[in-house]
Amino acid sequence: MEMAGWCFYELCSLSVLTVLIPVVFPLIISQISGAATEPPQGWFKSVMGFDCVPGEMQLYQILTEHTIKVSGTRFSPLIWTSISWALGLILAGPILVFASFHLDYGFNQHLIAVGAVAAGALSCLPTGVFRTVKIFPLYIVLIVIAHSVAFTSHTRHLGLMLRGLVGPTVLKAKFAQRRTGSGLISSCSTAVGGLGAAAISAFTYHMLRRNRQEKEGDENHFLSLWIVTIFGGLKWLLGIVHVFLTNRSVSVTIPSDSELHLLTIFKYPHAIGTVISAGFLSSFTTIAVFIAVSLFLIGQICFKPALILYLWLIYFLIPLISLPLLHQFQIRIKADASKMQILGFILSAVTSAICFYFHNDAWRRPVVFVFASLQGTAAALLHSYGRVLVLDCSPAGKEAAISMWFSWMRAIGGCVGFTVAAVVPTRLQVSSGVAFCCAVVGGVVLIYGNVTDYGGAVAAGHVKNDSEKGSPVVGLESRSVSKELESP
Repeated sequence: MEMAGWCFYELCSLSVLTVLIPVVFPLIISQISGAATEPPQGWFKSVMGFDCVPGEMQLYQILTEHTIKVSGTRFSPLIWTSISWALGLILAGPILVFASFHLDYGFNQHLIAVGAVAAGALSCLPTGVFRTVKIFPLYIVLIVIAHSVAFTSHTRHLGLMLRGLVGPTVLKAKFAQRRTGSGLISSCSTAVGGLGAAAISAFTYHMLRRNRQEKEGDENHFLSLWIVTIFGGLKWLLGIVHVFLTNRSVSVTIPSDSELHLLTIFKYPHAIGTVISAGFLSSFTTIAVFIAVSLFLIGQICFKPALILYLWLIYFLIPLISLPLLHQFQIRIKADASKMQILGFILSAVTSAICFYFHNDAWRRPVVFVFASLQGTAAALLHSYGRVLVLDCSPAGKEAAISMWFSWMRAIGGCVGFTVAAVVPTRLQVSSGVAFCCAVVGGVVLIYGNVTDYGGAVAAGHVKNDSEKGSPVVGLESRSVSKELESP
């Protein structure tokens, strides 16, 4: 039941950073940012000369045109979202430091998880109350902060479940059991999370298409998208259920240098490499490719809205098939989480390289759908096994200290990737080229940094030699006070 609840939260929350912020918020902001000017080629043609539906071209134009004026500076809805996202990450930093310490050493971790989810979900509800773009940074900032704290708690919880399954330390000969269990749980939750993201995507398409068929104006588009954000917020709020499906207690000790809790990660080089590659670089690559390709297909190839929906559904739902198969493949070849991460980077590098090379060509539907499958699988691999790898590198009792960095850097990577795609929406080659470089660097960091789940687990004290009968938990000082904690 505990594992089911943990996966259920992923179903409710994965869409926040994959659809709600990068897709829905720019759309709803565009409805009140001002009218778009007609492009030189008109509303019926794209820059590449393809025939377009005027309504779709107008939507693309208003998303990418700098129609928001603040203090003499103009921004597009995409860039306005990016600025709000970045501000949220800046403010999330000190809050994560405070929350992570109390997640590791406090008595009421479940209250932190509940409070974060509730604050973020409820911030989605009033987005349509005030019809001004200047209020949206507040909503996005609150959502970003809440999601960062909730994701930290959620990731830490997986570490507690793994300790409950295999114990605080495992024999070297039985480490494969921990590897298999963590990979299975994280893969299942990621695959299920894709269902939630697909649901938000389909609901967004449905609300926009209904208004278009009824030929309603911008007012109704705005209200329809407000309903989408309400739906997304309520779905996220349902994830609170997972907090109450566990009553796990663990005995840890409070270190004498509690003020240095933030710097714990610097004692574990494997964790640093994981946060850089599996956190920042993987998130940057996947978000940059997703947004850049979507904008390219809408504004330059003039894909019909239904085809864009199919593309997104394939992207989010393909992990339901590919991840279980790849998990079995992992077991057969005895690959660790690091190698599965490298596979994800390879797939992302392939898709981004093809996008870069063929950015001036007409893309055929079957080819687009095939590469949506590859990139969807890559994104799922990077998300799923990145979380596994970071927990293998986290010492017992300090999971939140490492998960905090992972959550923050992952969100920063997504924000920067989104910004790159938003700044140059008409130049796919730039976004895909940068994404390709990040995918290559991510793989290089893992390979030449010698980052492995086993090496990280040994350094973190999760593995003992077969001849040992027990070993102390690494990283917890002897001068400390023991407390009994409840996990969120």
